Amino acid sequence: MILSPARWRRPRTDWLRSIATALVALIAWEALARALAGTYLIAGPLEIASYLSDHAGLILRATGWTALAAAGGYVIGNLTAIALAAVAILIPGAARLISSLALIVFCLPLVATGPILRVLWGPGLGPQVTLAALAVYYTTFLPLLVGLRAAPPNWFDLVRSYGRGGWTALVEVRAMAALPYLIAGLQIAAPAAFLGALVGEFTGAERGMGVLTIRAMRSLDVAGTWSLATIAAAVSMLAHAGIGWLWRRLDDAPPPLILASLPDARTDRRWATRLNLILVVLVVIALWWLSMEFAGLNRFFAKRPDDIWAFLVTASGAADHRTTLFAALGQTLSLALPGYALGLALGLGLAIALLMLPALARAIMPLAVALRAIPIVITAPLVVVAMGRGATGTITITAVMTFFPTFIACYQGLKRTPAALIDLFESYAATRWERLTLVQFPAMLPAFFSAARMAVPAAILATTTAEWLATGHGIGGLMALTASTSDYGMLWSSVVLLALVAVAAYAAIERIERAVLRRYGAEQLVR
Repeated sequence: MILSPARWRRPRTDWLRSIATALVALIAWEALARALAGTYLIAGPLEIASYLSDHAGLILRATGWTALAAAGGYVIGNLTAIALAAVAILIPGAARLISSLALIVFCLPLVATGPILRVLWGPGLGPQVTLAALAVYYTTFLPLLVGLRAAPPNWFDLVRSYGRGGWTALVEVRAMAALPYLIAGLQIAAPAAFLGALVGEFTGAERGMGVLTIRAMRSLDVAGTWSLATIAAAVSMLAHAGIGWLWRRLDDAPPPLILASLPDARTDRRWATRLNLILVVLVVIALWWLSMEFAGLNRFFAKRPDDIWAFLVTASGAADHRTTLFAALGQTLSLALPGYALGLALGLGLAIALLMLPALARAIMPLAVALRAIPIVITAPLVVVAMGRGATGTITITAVMTFFPTFIACYQGLKRTPAALIDLFESYAATRWERLTLVQFPAMLPAFFSAARMAVPAAILATTTAEWLATGHGIGGLMALTASTSDYGMLWSSVVLLALVAVAAYAAIERIERAVLRRYGAEQLVR
């Protein structure tokens, strides 16, 4: 689903309003830090500025090291996404398989795969670059695939009339039509690359922003934690804004805000869905096993599918392994689900509130967009430092990471209601509440469900990150323990289980979406 902002070039008054909003936010932040001093661990802007001034050299070197890894992963991940999207277009029969495999890899928890990559790659930038690539490829692949399919059909008739084939159509037609979608994906991917590099540094790196963040948290260095978070957030937002600025210099057209493509109507054919599921499972197992065998990796740390099967099913201690693993998963889900639901509810509620109060929206939207760009591993330490290591802090982290994407998606979805329908209801003197419930809310549903699907891996990442860094409970704490004790059977089993949970939740939300849209917006199911 492609959304475009109402205006592309913002007038001067909007920039002044954004600057004023930022100043007010800084003043409120400083006042809050001073008011809560001694109660909550919050550092204000002045304390952060003082810390950065005292440690400028260290922060600069760490930022450069993390940015280098993020840039490498950004390039590799986006090139991979472009290649996958091109293959999916040139070989339509493979598109569903490629999309399914891409989704599975996207659902692998970064926190869990990090220790495994550290063992496989050893010291150095390898794990950071790999995790940065894994964090960005899907956010580029998905909108690019939508863009490649969005070219007008009559253009392809023209290509065929000249006797040209699929490659010419891809290069001469689809690529040009998909360029705005690609830029939008690249813009979304920029903060994600920094997130991946930070997670990689949490797994035993020797330098970088992630290493300094862990040290600051373990020593309860409040000013240091908030300062590192501020720098990391600033880098992510600058990368996000820089790509947008570059695109505006190259093209006057408004950039699309891409949420998700509409569900494929062909998934109604159950036999095709089941066949695709079986094929995906077989391909995943084959790729997993073959990659380990061809690389000649030792089974002690590079587990194969049959190793995981033995660990959880046939080995002598399999029952104990399952008990430990599912108990940890239960703890994680008991916090992830409330946080996920709370984030969705708050995002939807605020979007509706701002739709009813448009003047307030102009002040809050720039702040929300900026906060959306902050990496989760930066938000998590801040919330833990401010709210403690209990369930409240973990649920809050998960809710925060679910809230902002949901809010922005729902707000844009509500604003995208066709003007003709609004005019029709106004001609019948419909109240604002009637317009909201009968027109705008149904029009927003695809955006809401798109955000809900994409938030599933983010919610699991948020909860496991909090458990890994702070609480020591749940499957995040279990992975941290097994990584430190070289219990790779449990570590690989945790990765597989979390990926399966994320994929199952993603699929369940998609089914709910289709059921709801059949009842309240059937026309939006047609591609």
